[in-house]
Amino acid sequence: MELKGKVAVVTGGNGGLGQRICHALAAQGCHVAVVYAQSKAQAEGVVKDLGKHQVGAAAFACDVTSRDQVQAMVDDVVKRFGRLDILINDAAYNKSIRFQDLDGLTYEEWIKIIDINLTGPMLTTKAAGAVMKKQGSGRIVNISSVAGLGPTGSSIAYAVSKAGLIHLTKCMAVALAPEVLVNCVAPGLLEGTRATANLRPEAVETGRKASLLGVAADKDDCADQVVTMCRTNTMTGQTIVIDSGRTFH
Repeated sequence: MELKGKVAVVTGGNGGLGQRICHALAAQGCHVAVVYAQSKAQAEGVVKDLGKHQVGAAAFACDVTSRDQVQAMVDDVVKRFGRLDILINDAAYNKSIRFQDLDGLTYEEWIKIIDINLTGPMLTTKAAGAVMKKQGSGRIVNISSVAGLGPTGSSIAYAVSKAGLIHLTKCMAVALAPEVLVNCVAPGLLEGTRATANLRPEAVETGRKASLLGVAADKDDCADQVVTMCRTNTMTGQTIVIDSGRTFH
Protein backbone atom coordinates (compact mmCIF):
# COMPACT_ATOMS: atom_id res chain seq x y z
CA MET A 1 0.00 0.00 0.00
CA GLU A 2 1.28 3.43 -0.89
CA LEU A 3 1.66 5.31 2.40
CA LYS A 4 1.88 8.91 1.26
CA GLY A 5 -1.31 10.74 2.16
CA LYS A 6 -2.66 7.88 4.28
CA VAL A 7 -3.99 8.47 7.79
CA ALA A 8 -2.52 6.49 10.69
CA VAL A 9 -3.82 6.11 14.24
CA VAL A 10 -1.13 5.20 16.78
CA THR A 11 -2.40 4.31 20.25
CA GLY A 12 0.20 4.99 22.90
CA GLY A 13 1.73 7.33 20.36
CA ASN A 14 3.31 9.43 23.08
CA GLY A 15 5.33 6.49 24.49
CA GLY A 16 8.94 5.57 23.82
CA LEU A 17 8.24 3.16 20.97
CA GLY A 18 5.02 4.89 19.95
CA GLN A 19 6.85 8.12 19.18
CA ARG A 20 9.31 6.29 16.94
CA ILE A 21 6.41 4.67 15.08
CA CYS A 22 4.68 8.02 14.63
CA HIS A 23 7.83 9.54 13.14
CA ALA A 24 8.52 6.52 10.92
CA LEU A 25 5.03 6.72 9.42
CA ALA A 26 5.14 10.50 9.09
CA ALA A 27 8.48 10.21 7.27
CA GLN A 28 6.62 8.15 4.66
CA GLY A 29 4.03 10.89 4.22
CA CYS A 30 1.32 9.60 6.57
CA HIS A 31 -0.86 11.95 8.54
CA VAL A 32 -0.77 10.82 12.16
CA ALA A 33 -3.32 10.71 14.97
CA VAL A 34 -1.36 10.48 18.22
CA VAL A 35 -3.62 8.72 20.71
CA TYR A 36 -2.88 9.07 24.41
CA ALA A 37 -4.58 8.08 27.66
CA GLN A 38 -3.37 10.71 30.13
CA SER A 39 -0.23 12.57 29.00
CA LYS A 40 -1.82 15.32 26.92
CA ALA A 41 1.19 17.64 27.00
CA GLN A 42 3.53 14.85 25.91
CA ALA A 43 1.22 13.84 23.06
CA GLU A 44 0.95 17.43 21.88
CA GLY A 45 4.73 17.63 21.97
CA VAL A 46 4.90 14.63 19.64
CA VAL A 47 2.39 16.31 17.33
CA LYS A 48 4.55 19.43 17.24
CA ASP A 49 7.66 17.39 16.42
CA LEU A 50 5.85 15.60 13.60
CA GLY A 51 5.45 18.95 11.86
CA LYS A 52 8.98 18.59 10.48
CA HIS A 53 7.69 15.86 8.17
CA GLN A 54 5.19 18.30 6.64
CA VAL A 55 2.21 16.08 7.35
CA GLY A 56 -0.98 16.57 9.31
CA ALA A 57 -0.93 15.49 12.95
CA ALA A 58 -3.22 15.82 15.95
CA ALA A 59 -3.53 14.41 19.47
CA PHE A 60 -6.59 12.46 20.55
CA ALA A 61 -7.42 11.40 24.11
CA CYS A 62 -8.83 7.90 24.45
CA ASP A 63 -9.17 5.19 27.06
CA VAL A 64 -8.80 2.16 24.80
CA THR A 65 -10.71 -0.01 27.28
CA SER A 66 -13.84 2.12 26.79
CA ARG A 67 -15.92 1.09 23.78
CA ASP A 68 -17.60 4.50 23.64
CA GLN A 69 -14.33 6.42 23.81
CA VAL A 70 -12.76 4.22 21.14
CA GLN A 71 -15.66 4.76 18.77
CA ALA A 72 -15.63 8.50 19.45
CA MET A 73 -11.88 8.64 18.78
CA VAL A 74 -12.24 6.83 15.47
CA ASP A 75 -15.11 9.10 14.47
CA ASP A 76 -13.08 12.19 15.41
CA VAL A 77 -10.06 11.00 13.41
CA VAL A 78 -12.21 10.44 10.32
CA LYS A 79 -13.82 13.84 10.81
CA ARG A 80 -10.43 15.53 11.22
CA PHE A 81 -8.56 13.79 8.37
CA GLY A 82 -11.35 12.48 6.11
CA ARG A 83 -10.30 8.84 6.27
CA LEU A 84 -8.48 6.19 8.34
CA ASP A 85 -6.05 3.78 6.70
CA ILE A 86 -3.69 2.49 9.38
CA LEU A 87 -4.08 1.46 13.01
CA ILE A 88 -1.10 0.74 15.25
CA ASN A 89 -2.07 -0.84 18.57
CA ASP A 90 0.87 0.21 20.74
CA ALA A 91 -0.88 1.27 23.96
CA ALA A 92 -0.01 -1.12 26.78
CA TYR A 93 0.40 -1.43 30.51
CA ASN A 94 2.60 -3.63 32.67
CA LYS A 95 3.51 -4.05 36.31
CA SER A 96 6.36 -6.13 37.63
CA ILE A 97 4.94 -9.12 39.55
CA ARG A 98 7.11 -12.21 39.91
CA PHE A 99 5.54 -15.30 38.39
CA GLN A 100 5.83 -17.13 41.70
CA ASP A 101 4.01 -14.33 43.54
CA LEU A 102 0.47 -15.47 42.80
CA ASP A 103 -0.88 -13.48 45.74
CA GLY A 104 0.64 -10.36 44.23
CA LEU A 105 -1.15 -11.07 40.97
CA THR A 106 -4.40 -9.62 42.21
CA TYR A 107 -7.66 -9.76 40.34
CA GLU A 108 -7.53 -5.99 39.90
CA GLU A 109 -4.06 -6.06 38.29
CA TRP A 110 -5.04 -9.00 36.08
CA ILE A 111 -8.11 -7.19 34.79
CA LYS A 112 -6.25 -3.91 34.20
CA ILE A 113 -3.45 -5.55 32.24
CA ILE A 114 -5.76 -7.74 30.16
CA ASP A 115 -8.16 -4.87 29.49
CA ILE A 116 -5.50 -2.45 28.25
CA ASN A 117 -3.26 -4.92 26.42
CA LEU A 118 -5.86 -7.19 24.84
CA THR A 119 -9.42 -5.87 25.10
CA GLY A 120 -8.24 -2.42 24.01
CA PRO A 121 -6.73 -3.64 20.72
CA MET A 122 -9.87 -5.70 20.09
CA LEU A 123 -12.06 -2.60 20.49
CA THR A 124 -9.86 -0.34 18.37
CA THR A 125 -9.52 -3.00 15.67
CA LYS A 126 -13.29 -3.46 15.45
CA ALA A 127 -13.94 0.29 15.23
CA ALA A 128 -11.12 1.15 12.83
CA GLY A 129 -11.51 -2.06 10.84
CA ALA A 130 -15.11 -1.20 10.03
CA VAL A 131 -13.98 2.10 8.49
CA MET A 132 -11.20 0.41 6.53
CA LYS A 133 -13.52 -2.30 5.19
CA LYS A 134 -15.87 0.39 3.85
CA GLN A 135 -12.94 2.22 2.26
CA GLY A 136 -11.77 -1.02 0.65
CA SER A 137 -8.31 -1.17 2.23
CA GLY A 138 -6.42 -0.80 5.47
CA ARG A 139 -3.53 -2.01 7.59
CA ILE A 140 -3.47 -2.89 11.28
CA VAL A 141 -0.27 -3.64 13.21
CA ASN A 142 -0.30 -4.86 16.80
CA ILE A 143 2.65 -4.41 19.13
CA SER A 144 2.98 -7.56 21.21
CA SER A 145 6.09 -8.82 23.00
CA VAL A 146 8.34 -11.84 23.18
CA ALA A 147 6.60 -12.38 26.52
CA GLY A 148 3.67 -13.56 24.44
CA LEU A 149 5.77 -16.40 23.03
CA GLY A 150 6.93 -17.94 26.29
CA PRO A 151 6.52 -17.72 30.07
CA THR A 152 8.60 -14.55 30.49
CA GLY A 153 8.00 -10.88 31.01
CA SER A 154 6.95 -8.59 33.83
CA SER A 155 4.06 -10.77 35.03
CA ILE A 156 1.86 -13.72 34.15
CA ALA A 157 -0.92 -11.31 33.21
CA TYR A 158 1.37 -9.41 30.85
CA ALA A 159 2.62 -12.60 29.18
CA VAL A 160 -0.92 -13.90 28.73
CA SER A 161 -2.17 -10.57 27.37
CA LYS A 162 0.60 -10.45 24.78
CA ALA A 163 0.05 -14.09 23.80
CA GLY A 164 -3.60 -13.23 23.32
CA LEU A 165 -2.67 -10.26 21.17
CA ILE A 166 -0.64 -12.49 18.86
CA HIS A 167 -3.61 -14.80 18.43
CA LEU A 168 -5.98 -11.84 18.06
CA THR A 169 -3.77 -10.76 15.16
CA LYS A 170 -4.41 -14.07 13.40
CA CYS A 171 -8.13 -14.05 14.12
CA MET A 172 -8.63 -10.45 12.97
CA ALA A 173 -6.60 -11.18 9.82
CA VAL A 174 -9.26 -13.78 9.00
CA ALA A 175 -12.16 -11.54 10.03
CA LEU A 176 -11.09 -8.47 8.04
CA ALA A 177 -9.66 -10.09 4.89
CA PRO A 178 -9.25 -9.33 2.08
CA GLU A 179 -9.53 -5.56 2.47
CA VAL A 180 -7.61 -5.19 5.73
CA LEU A 181 -4.26 -6.81 6.50
CA VAL A 182 -3.42 -7.44 10.16
CA ASN A 183 0.08 -8.18 11.41
CA CYS A 184 2.12 -8.00 14.60
CA VAL A 185 5.56 -7.00 15.87
CA ALA A 186 6.87 -8.71 19.03
CA PRO A 187 9.78 -6.73 20.46
CA GLY A 188 12.17 -8.06 23.05
CA LEU A 189 13.77 -5.84 25.66
CA LEU A 190 13.51 -2.18 24.66
CA GLU A 191 15.30 0.59 26.50
CA GLY A 192 13.82 4.02 27.12
CA THR A 193 10.18 2.94 27.36
CA ARG A 194 7.69 3.10 30.23
CA ALA A 195 7.21 -0.66 30.03
CA THR A 196 10.92 -1.30 30.57
CA ALA A 197 11.01 1.25 33.39
CA ASN A 198 8.50 -0.95 35.22
CA LEU A 199 10.72 -4.04 35.05
CA ARG A 200 12.97 -5.22 37.86
CA PRO A 201 16.62 -4.19 37.23
CA GLU A 202 17.78 -7.82 37.20
CA ALA A 203 15.17 -8.67 34.57
CA VAL A 204 16.45 -5.87 32.33
CA GLU A 205 20.03 -7.05 32.69
CA THR A 206 19.08 -10.67 32.03
CA GLY A 207 17.11 -9.67 28.94
CA ARG A 208 20.06 -7.79 27.54
CA LYS A 209 22.70 -10.45 28.22
CA ALA A 210 20.57 -13.42 27.15
CA SER A 211 20.29 -12.26 23.55
CA LEU A 212 22.78 -13.48 20.96
CA LEU A 213 23.75 -9.90 20.13
CA GLY A 214 24.07 -8.91 23.77
CA VAL A 215 22.10 -5.70 23.35
CA ALA A 216 18.55 -4.50 23.71
CA ALA A 217 16.29 -4.46 20.67
CA ASP A 218 16.29 -1.25 18.67
CA LYS A 219 13.13 0.89 18.71
CA ASP A 220 13.81 2.17 15.19
CA ASP A 221 14.09 -1.41 13.93
CA CYS A 222 10.65 -2.06 15.39
CA ALA A 223 9.24 1.12 13.87
CA ASP A 224 10.70 0.24 10.47
CA GLN A 225 9.06 -3.20 10.64
CA VAL A 226 5.74 -1.51 11.37
CA VAL A 227 6.18 0.60 8.23
CA THR A 228 6.96 -2.53 6.20
CA MET A 229 3.79 -4.20 7.48
CA CYS A 230 1.79 -1.13 6.48
CA ARG A 231 3.26 -1.24 2.98
CA THR A 232 2.74 -4.95 2.35
CA ASN A 233 0.03 -6.23 0.05
CA THR A 234 0.42 -9.98 0.64
CA MET A 235 1.37 -10.48 4.29
CA THR A 236 -1.30 -10.93 6.96
CA GLY A 237 -1.75 -12.74 10.26
CA GLN A 238 2.00 -12.81 10.93
CA THR A 239 4.14 -11.95 13.94
CA ILE A 240 7.75 -10.81 13.54
CA VAL A 241 10.11 -10.96 16.52
CA ILE A 242 12.74 -8.24 17.01
CA ASP A 243 14.77 -9.08 20.12
CA SER A 244 18.48 -9.20 19.21
CA GLY A 245 18.35 -12.98 18.93
CA ARG A 246 16.82 -14.32 22.12
CA THR A 247 13.55 -15.91 21.01
CA PHE A 248 13.02 -18.20 18.03
CA HIS A 249 9.56 -19.29 16.91
